[in-house]
Amino acid sequence: MNKSWIYVVLTSLSELVWIYGFNTASTWWHWAIIVAFILMDLHFLAKACEGLPTGTVYAIFAGFGTVGTFLMDTFIFHEHISTGKVFFILLIIAGVIGLKLSDDKPNKKKGVA
Repeated sequence: MNKSWIYVVLTSLSELVWIYGFNTASTWWHWAIIVAFILMDLHFLAKACEGLPTGTVYAIFAGFGTVGTFLMDTFIFHEHISTGKVFFILLIIAGVIGLKLSDDKPNKKKGVA
């Protein structure tokens, strides 16, 4: 597995942590932790872009953040789920998968340099 994909996962997860923090922070030290996660998030995002196409990294990062935030809102903060929301979340997932599939480099033919 390409090390850059680990950075994509780390940036996506750290994004969800600081987004969760926005909904729950109540003291100055909560906000300090959020700022630390935002800085980690940006660091991991930059590291991921070193080894993967930036458009692909950002699409996956944004898609994961959107879907993760939707799930967090639904299951942790008890927001309402509608058919429209589910449809568009599935559309985002399909777009991220499509970007990943279209980004793969073509295989080289045997014997052709």
